[in-house]
Amino acid sequence: MTTQEEQTRSGLRFPAGFAWGAATSAYQIEGAVHEDGRGVSIWDTFARTPGRVLNGHHADMAIDHYHRYKEDVGIMAELGLSAYRFSVSWPRVQPSGSGRINAKGLDFYKRLTDELRQHGIDPWLTLYHWDLPQELEDRGGWPNRDTAYRFADYAAAVHEALKDHVHTFSTVNEPWCAAFLGYASGEHAPGRREPQNAIRGAHHLNLAHGLSVQAMDARRVGGCVNLYAVTPATDSPEDLDAARRIDGLQNRFFLDALLSGRYPEDVLNDLPFETDFIEPGDMKIIKAPIDVLLVNYYSRFTVSGAPGGKASAAAAPTDTASPWVGSEHVSFVSGGHPVTAMGWEIDADGLVEVLTRVARDYPPIPMVLSENGAAFDDHLNDGRVHDRERQAFVEAHLGACKQAIEAGVPLEGYFAWSLMDNFEWAWGYGKRFGLVHVDFETQKRLLKDSALWYAEIIRQNRRHEPTDS
Repeated sequence: MTTQEEQTRSGLRFPAGFAWGAATSAYQIEGAVHEDGRGVSIWDTFARTPGRVLNGHHADMAIDHYHRYKEDVGIMAELGLSAYRFSVSWPRVQPSGSGRINAKGLDFYKRLTDELRQHGIDPWLTLYHWDLPQELEDRGGWPNRDTAYRFADYAAAVHEALKDHVHTFSTVNEPWCAAFLGYASGEHAPGRREPQNAIRGAHHLNLAHGLSVQAMDARRVGGCVNLYAVTPATDSPEDLDAARRIDGLQNRFFLDALLSGRYPEDVLNDLPFETDFIEPGDMKIIKAPIDVLLVNYYSRFTVSGAPGGKASAAAAPTDTASPWVGSEHVSFVSGGHPVTAMGWEIDADGLVEVLTRVARDYPPIPMVLSENGAAFDDHLNDGRVHDRERQAFVEAHLGACKQAIEAGVPLEGYFAWSLMDNFEWAWGYGKRFGLVHVDFETQKRLLKDSALWYAEIIRQNRRHEPTDS
């Protein structure tokens, strides 16, 4: 028995057909920002603005996946992945965000998905992972209702081109981040600090989801939310109210809209302005039927309503405002757990809490854990990366997935974030989430110990799956 086999005798057995995956996003890995007709995105502009991204980093090359995709798919095959979640770059496919479709941009994703299928890897396509075409931002961005309709047009074009290549399409990745980090705190592109426009943007991102579901008529389509377990620091009325507020804006605002066709009244009441931008019929559109819910989970929030705390959960590398519109007074405190290199507390029990809550409180919907992972300070030693902390993180969260399934949650897959080290948004290249180490100077890829361990977990599970006779 090999060392990896010995290390993975942990009882992590999952149902047949469970999707074993890893995830990335276009802007973080592709590079080639000036090639083959790609337009400018808000992240291109943001990263080139002094003081926005740590150390002035940008993703003009990122990890050069645009040219190295065959090598990267080979790594996925070596790991034994059965699924790969990636995003399409909107400005690569539609440079101005409307009108002309760039055939060369679509061709890249045809080549990528063909390569994946040739290796037996199921492509999971995300339409939007935060790289809005700059021309649409110049017209108002997500606070402009028209952007939702332009997104639906883009979604329809991508679906028409790739419907024979891709089985599962998902719409908007983590609309909370796109709205509140982009338009309230200014931590993410486009870097605006306009709380009322952040709420407008959140609604229009939800509307874009619903409109694109209708426009695509895909065989299998999903929405994606980033969820947190939220705990009050004490049982005081102030802390209980803080937990209600943060849970409302982070979790229920999006879950209630996508799955129940409404916004929580208490969340709307927390806002210091009217929401007259929500038009008749919007909620019916947002509730367009989906086939799977993609859940991203990283950590738990412990919150307080008492004065004097840090009024933002974002561990931003640069000066930012609070993303918590209407609840800027809420502070985030330690729950006493170990933390990752991002300062995020490690709490796998929170994942069980999140998944069982969705299964309990909302209409039945299959789920996948579409992002889960951790940044740690990795080091090369004798040509290896012994990232035991990351391995322990993934193992604990896979254990939480198994526990949730045993409790009746219809969880159908796990996607590690991220497949490879990459451009980590406002942190530039300073934080490494990958199962695969990337030397950003040479672009050399190297499987970390966590990747070898994950591959063995996958191998053991797939070995026990029934085969066609």
